[in-house]
Amino acid sequence: MRLRRMALALLTALAMAGAALSVAPGAFAGAGQASTSVAAYPAWAAWTSYATGTRVTHNGVDYECLQGHTSLPGWEPNVVPALWKKVTDGGGNGAPGQPGQATVTTTNSSIALSWGASSGTVTGYRVYEGATQRAQGAGTTATISGLGTCETHTYTIKAYNSIGESAGREATGTTTGCTNPPPGKMDGAPYLYMGWGSPPSPTTVMSATGVKSFTMAFILSSGGCNPAWDGQRPLTGGADAQAISAIKGAGGSVQISFGGWQGNKLGPNCSTPAAFAGAVQQVINAVGPAVVDFDIENTDEFENYTVQDRILNALKIVKSNNPNVKVVVTFGTTTSGPNSHGVRLINRAKELAVPIDNFTIMPFDFGGGANMYQNTINAAEGLKTALKNAYGYTDAQAYERMGISGMNGLSDQQELTSPATWTQIRDWAKSKGLTRLAFWSTNRDRPCPGGGVREDCSGVAQADWEYTKITAGF
Repeated sequence: MRLRRMALALLTALAMAGAALSVAPGAFAGAGQASTSVAAYPAWAAWTSYATGTRVTHNGVDYECLQGHTSLPGWEPNVVPALWKKVTDGGGNGAPGQPGQATVTTTNSSIALSWGASSGTVTGYRVYEGATQRAQGAGTTATISGLGTCETHTYTIKAYNSIGESAGREATGTTTGCTNPPPGKMDGAPYLYMGWGSPPSPTTVMSATGVKSFTMAFILSSGGCNPAWDGQRPLTGGADAQAISAIKGAGGSVQISFGGWQGNKLGPNCSTPAAFAGAVQQVINAVGPAVVDFDIENTDEFENYTVQDRILNALKIVKSNNPNVKVVVTFGTTTSGPNSHGVRLINRAKELAVPIDNFTIMPFDFGGGANMYQNTINAAEGLKTALKNAYGYTDAQAYERMGISGMNGLSDQQELTSPATWTQIRDWAKSKGLTRLAFWSTNRDRPCPGGGVREDCSGVAQADWEYTKITAGF
């Protein structure tokens, strides 16, 4: 996957506040006497999203977050004073500590919250949605009722005493009652990347192959929760916008891919699901895609469950605001199907009632193996099993929610997918009723036998745009 991404700036953007949502007031369950706790703050950890005001412990010292950010190795609180300050009140003589991790339970009309007690002296807890208080009481549970079906809401829980309020603990839930019909087949759409690899003219490729759609990559953060092509090129007026205009002018459509393996991504930088959804909406408004593809990878998004949940909850908002735009999540796989992070992503999508149209796996960079056709089929069957387990689908229902995004020619790990093998994979996908097919990338869909793994050719003997022509037949 390393070939698929450009190395960009470190994840350093500030957190952004989400817009307030209007819901009915809630009530606490089990109000009682003021409680106290001597629990320590959570230990600081790398690859974690921290909001302003969050308190952590590192090497026996308590710190408070000054600027929202996603932590990286080497950014320990004691070495980055711009991001952290020492807590001097001891956690017990001033405002309470941050509430513990929250859990969420939903019905068609309510969201129930529960959380761990705060450290220090605690009079009670308040629950906010944006700047609006929704509930208050002495217990560590609350239920927000009177909501509509299939609504996503983000709440902030704060402990308080006579000194003041604690740092907030965020919790997001989606009421049940969602419906999500099958998406229907999407046009085969190989990735087209305007950032490197001698990007070809999309209309030239369309004329030569009959392909009608491209997956345009990648939308990243240009700082904070602000989207841009590769995190640096503007949404409109640049090479990406010109390519999209040409594709549409030739009667085609585009899928827009967010994230990827490397780069400063929106998932860790947008502080709430609402903020992430707002960034996606900027792209949809600028581009008008048929599909939005969320390429969730690496430790900052795929393996960071806080960020996973943030993206999933945001996709509910995106789909609600753009019902005619298909929503795809793309992620890596083993030869037997999704790993634990992928299974968790699927299960959480079901738990949160996220209306995802298609789950696409990337069956390459397995770490070896000569039979890429069989490895791909085995991986896809593993995805089918995970979807059936999560959603209770039949085989046919699972297949119609599935996609494959391969890598033409040589992969990063020298795995070979020849044109003949890619044809086999395409034909299998068609026979089973899969609804998405893509590959990385059109830039590489040119011959250079013996050329190794390159950004502008496949490394194998082939005709120009041969894999794209195969994909067009999907």
